[in-house]
Amino acid sequence: MTITIEVSGRHVHLCQKDLDTLFGKGHSLSVYHPISQRGQFATVETVGVKIGKKVLKGVRIVGPVRDHSQVELSRSDALRLGIDTEVRLSGTIQGTPGATVLGPKGRIRLKEGVIIPHRHIHASPAAAKKAGVRNGSIVSVRVAGIRAVTFHRVIVRMHPTYRWHMHIDTDEGNAAGIRQRATGIVIKPLSYGKEAHKHQVA
Repeated sequence: MTITIEVSGRHVHLCQKDLDTLFGKGHSLSVYHPISQRGQFATVETVGVKIGKKVLKGVRIVGPVRDHSQVELSRSDALRLGIDTEVRLSGTIQGTPGATVLGPKGRIRLKEGVIIPHRHIHASPAAAKKAGVRNGSIVSVRVAGIRAVTFHRVIVRMHPTYRWHMHIDTDEGNAAGIRQRATGIVIKPLSYGKEAHKHQVA
Protein backbone atom coordinates (compact mmCIF):
# COMPACT_ATOMS: atom_id res chain seq x y z
CA MET A 1 0.00 0.00 0.00
CA THR A 2 1.38 3.42 -0.88
CA ILE A 3 1.71 6.27 1.60
CA THR A 4 2.64 9.93 1.44
CA ILE A 5 5.84 10.63 3.36
CA GLU A 6 6.31 14.10 4.82
CA VAL A 7 9.43 15.65 6.28
CA SER A 8 8.69 17.29 9.63
CA GLY A 9 11.16 19.99 10.63
CA ARG A 10 12.09 20.98 14.16
CA HIS A 11 9.11 22.31 16.09
CA VAL A 12 7.61 22.91 19.51
CA HIS A 13 4.29 21.95 21.08
CA LEU A 14 3.05 24.20 23.89
CA CYS A 15 0.45 23.96 26.63
CA GLN A 16 -1.65 27.06 27.23
CA LYS A 17 0.14 27.98 30.47
CA ASP A 18 3.51 28.03 28.72
CA LEU A 19 2.05 29.85 25.71
CA ASP A 20 0.77 32.55 28.08
CA THR A 21 4.23 32.95 29.61
CA LEU A 22 5.95 33.21 26.23
CA PHE A 23 3.44 35.41 24.37
CA GLY A 24 1.19 37.00 27.00
CA LYS A 25 -1.81 35.82 28.98
CA GLY A 26 -4.69 34.56 26.88
CA HIS A 27 -2.64 34.45 23.67
CA SER A 28 -4.12 32.40 20.81
CA LEU A 29 -1.92 30.79 18.18
CA SER A 30 -2.18 32.23 14.65
CA VAL A 31 -2.31 29.86 11.68
CA TYR A 32 0.63 30.14 9.29
CA HIS A 33 -0.54 27.19 7.24
CA PRO A 34 -2.50 23.96 7.89
CA ILE A 35 -0.61 20.68 7.94
CA SER A 36 -1.82 17.30 6.74
CA GLN A 37 -3.37 16.11 10.00
CA ARG A 38 -6.87 17.47 10.63
CA GLY A 39 -7.04 20.47 12.93
CA GLN A 40 -3.28 20.88 13.17
CA PHE A 41 -1.24 23.76 11.82
CA ALA A 42 2.11 25.48 11.72
CA THR A 43 1.87 28.82 13.49
CA VAL A 44 2.96 32.35 12.69
CA GLU A 45 4.61 32.40 16.12
CA THR A 46 8.14 31.09 16.55
CA VAL A 47 10.36 30.63 19.59
CA GLY A 48 13.99 30.13 20.46
CA VAL A 49 15.24 26.89 22.01
CA LYS A 50 18.25 27.36 24.30
CA ILE A 51 20.42 24.71 25.91
CA GLY A 52 23.47 26.00 27.72
CA LYS A 53 24.80 28.90 25.67
CA LYS A 54 23.54 27.57 22.34
CA VAL A 55 20.26 28.72 20.78
CA LEU A 56 18.14 27.59 17.84
CA LYS A 57 16.18 30.62 16.68
CA GLY A 58 12.92 30.74 14.73
CA VAL A 59 11.61 27.33 15.79
CA ARG A 60 8.03 26.97 14.59
CA ILE A 61 5.19 26.06 16.95
CA VAL A 62 2.72 23.38 15.84
CA GLY A 63 -0.81 23.95 17.11
CA PRO A 64 -3.28 23.62 18.59
CA VAL A 65 -2.14 23.82 22.22
CA ARG A 66 -1.33 20.51 23.91
CA ASP A 67 -1.60 19.11 27.42
CA HIS A 68 2.12 19.55 27.90
CA SER A 69 5.01 21.25 26.15
CA GLN A 70 7.77 19.48 24.27
CA VAL A 71 10.49 20.17 21.71
CA GLU A 72 11.03 17.90 18.66
CA LEU A 73 14.42 18.07 16.95
CA SER A 74 16.47 16.11 14.46
CA ARG A 75 19.63 14.48 15.78
CA SER A 76 21.67 17.10 13.91
CA ASP A 77 19.75 19.82 15.78
CA ALA A 78 20.34 18.06 19.11
CA LEU A 79 24.07 17.71 18.50
CA ARG A 80 24.22 21.36 17.47
CA LEU A 81 22.77 22.20 20.89
CA GLY A 82 25.24 19.90 22.59
CA ILE A 83 22.88 17.12 23.66
CA ASP A 84 22.32 13.55 22.55
CA THR A 85 18.67 12.97 23.40
CA GLU A 86 16.70 9.82 22.66
CA VAL A 87 14.41 8.85 19.82
CA ARG A 88 10.93 8.82 21.36
CA LEU A 89 7.29 8.73 20.37
CA SER A 90 5.73 12.13 20.79
CA GLY A 91 4.35 12.43 24.30
CA THR A 92 6.85 10.04 25.91
CA ILE A 93 9.16 12.60 27.47
CA GLN A 94 10.01 11.11 30.87
CA GLY A 95 13.75 11.21 31.51
CA THR A 96 14.58 13.30 28.43
CA PRO A 97 16.70 16.48 28.51
CA GLY A 98 15.14 19.85 29.14
CA ALA A 99 15.59 23.24 27.51
CA THR A 100 14.78 26.90 27.88
CA VAL A 101 12.17 28.13 25.42
CA LEU A 102 12.38 31.84 24.57
CA GLY A 103 9.41 33.98 23.54
CA PRO A 104 8.80 37.70 23.05
CA LYS A 105 7.12 38.14 26.46
CA GLY A 106 9.03 35.64 28.58
CA ARG A 107 10.78 32.31 28.81
CA ILE A 108 10.01 28.88 30.22
CA ARG A 109 12.30 26.21 31.55
CA LEU A 110 11.33 22.68 30.53
CA LYS A 111 12.82 20.16 32.96
CA GLU A 112 12.31 17.48 30.31
CA GLY A 113 10.71 17.23 26.88
CA VAL A 114 13.41 17.48 24.21
CA ILE A 115 13.10 14.46 21.91
CA ILE A 116 13.99 13.18 18.48
CA PRO A 117 10.62 12.00 17.15
CA HIS A 118 10.32 8.34 16.20
CA ARG A 119 9.38 7.87 12.56
CA HIS A 120 5.69 7.07 12.48
CA ILE A 121 2.54 6.68 10.41
CA HIS A 122 -0.74 8.44 11.16
CA ALA A 123 -3.69 6.19 10.34
CA SER A 124 -7.45 6.38 10.71
CA PRO A 125 -9.14 3.10 11.68
CA ALA A 126 -10.36 2.67 8.09
CA ALA A 127 -6.90 3.25 6.59
CA ALA A 128 -5.31 0.92 9.13
CA LYS A 129 -7.79 -1.83 8.32
CA LYS A 130 -7.16 -1.41 4.59
CA ALA A 131 -3.40 -1.66 5.15
CA GLY A 132 -3.71 -4.62 7.52
CA VAL A 133 -2.17 -2.77 10.47
CA ARG A 134 -3.37 -1.53 13.85
CA ASN A 135 -2.34 0.94 16.49
CA GLY A 136 1.21 0.07 17.51
CA SER A 137 2.04 -2.04 14.44
CA ILE A 138 5.67 -1.74 13.40
CA VAL A 139 6.23 -1.73 9.64
CA SER A 140 8.87 -0.88 7.06
CA VAL A 141 8.41 1.68 4.30
CA ARG A 142 10.35 1.54 1.05
CA VAL A 143 11.21 4.69 -0.92
CA ALA A 144 12.43 4.50 -4.52
CA GLY A 145 14.68 6.95 -6.33
CA ILE A 146 18.35 7.81 -6.76
CA ARG A 147 18.82 7.52 -2.99
CA ALA A 148 16.42 4.64 -2.44
CA VAL A 149 16.06 3.60 1.18
CA THR A 150 13.85 1.44 3.35
CA PHE A 151 12.79 2.89 6.68
CA HIS A 152 12.44 0.17 9.30
CA ARG A 153 10.68 0.25 12.67
CA VAL A 154 8.00 2.71 11.60
CA ILE A 155 5.29 2.83 14.28
CA VAL A 156 1.62 3.12 13.33
CA ARG A 157 -0.40 5.58 15.42
CA MET A 158 -4.14 5.29 14.95
CA HIS A 159 -6.86 7.85 15.69
CA PRO A 160 -10.21 8.67 14.03
CA THR A 161 -8.97 12.13 12.97
CA TYR A 162 -5.67 10.95 11.46
CA ARG A 163 -4.89 10.96 7.77
CA TRP A 164 -2.76 8.27 6.13
CA HIS A 165 0.67 9.95 6.17
CA MET A 166 4.13 9.03 7.39
CA HIS A 167 6.34 11.55 9.18
CA ILE A 168 10.14 11.56 9.26
CA ASP A 169 12.59 14.20 10.45
CA THR A 170 14.91 16.31 8.32
CA ASP A 171 17.93 14.03 8.79
CA GLU A 172 15.93 11.06 7.53
CA GLY A 173 14.54 13.11 4.66
CA ASN A 174 18.02 14.22 3.60
CA ALA A 175 19.29 10.64 3.70
CA ALA A 176 16.49 9.60 1.31
CA GLY A 177 16.73 12.67 -0.91
CA ILE A 178 13.28 13.87 0.21
CA ARG A 179 12.86 17.61 0.56
CA GLN A 180 9.24 17.87 1.60
CA ARG A 181 7.17 14.97 0.31
CA ALA A 182 7.58 11.62 -1.36
CA THR A 183 5.65 8.39 -1.84
CA GLY A 184 6.58 5.15 -0.13
CA ILE A 185 5.42 1.55 -0.11
CA VAL A 186 4.35 0.08 3.22
CA ILE A 187 5.80 -3.37 3.73
CA LYS A 188 3.80 -5.94 5.70
CA PRO A 189 3.81 -5.46 9.50
CA LEU A 190 6.81 -6.90 11.29
CA SER A 191 5.45 -6.82 14.82
CA TYR A 192 3.14 -5.06 17.22
CA GLY A 193 4.59 -2.64 19.77
CA LYS A 194 2.46 -2.30 22.93
CA GLU A 195 4.45 0.82 23.86
CA ALA A 196 2.80 2.66 20.96
CA HIS A 197 -0.78 1.80 21.91
CA LYS A 198 -1.37 4.42 24.60
CA HIS A 199 0.24 7.44 22.95
CA GLN A 200 -1.93 9.53 20.67
CA VAL A 201 -0.10 12.89 20.62
CA ALA A 202 0.71 13.88 17.03
